Amino acid sequence: MKKYLLSFALAFVSLTAFAQADYDKTMSEKIARIETCKTSEDFQALANDFQRIGSKESSKWLPAYYAAFSYIQKGRTLMRDGKMQELDGIADQAEKSLSLAQNLAGADNAEIHLLKKMSYSLRMMVNPAQRYMTDGARAADELNIAEKLDPANPRIALIKAEDVYFTPEQYGGSKTKGLEMFKDAQAKFKAYKPKTALDPNWGKGEADYFLSLPAEKAK
Repeated sequence: MKKYLLSFALAFVSLTAFAQADYDKTMSEKIARIETCKTSEDFQALANDFQRIGSKESSKWLPAYYAAFSYIQKGRTLMRDGKMQELDGIADQAEKSLSLAQNLAGADNAEIHLLKKMSYSLRMMVNPAQRYMTDGARAADELNIAEKLDPANPRIALIKAEDVYFTPEQYGGSKTKGLEMFKDAQAKFKAYKPKTALDPNWGKGEADYFLSLPAEKAK
């Protein structure tokens, strides 16, 4: 009987280890695709993939997190194409995934609060003049929470730099100040180490891109 129980326990441990290895491999492959996605359709397909992973790994927060990030990147792509009318729907999908991620990870996860900030910013862009005091304020609140939880996080520094860089000077923005803030983000990326190979580690390429722009294009 003891031999049977030992064999069963060893088999269970082996299956658990195999499942974890398979999860890690699949997630790593999908996370790597984030850097190669170009279109809104690409990001939608990636969001679908992460949601499928999450349906199988219902105790893990990262699939829902990356599904939300994929939706937000889809929204940012649509925004660049001027398709502002679609952003509310995209934000709805992102925030649904973020609620799931937060339920699994807890309320003190800076990465989730940062994505909530980005989602509310998408909503604000549908009509900035009307939504600045609502969605804009919610975005600012989420950014403040994220920064208090993890002040050394380079993605928080990156998004703050973006906000300053793209905000018109009459509303407190500054491309010059934004570029200085991108330098701060870049320095934080050099010092930053994610907790695991699957934890959020995006954004360095964006900071590098802005700092590589010729001076006349950056202004």
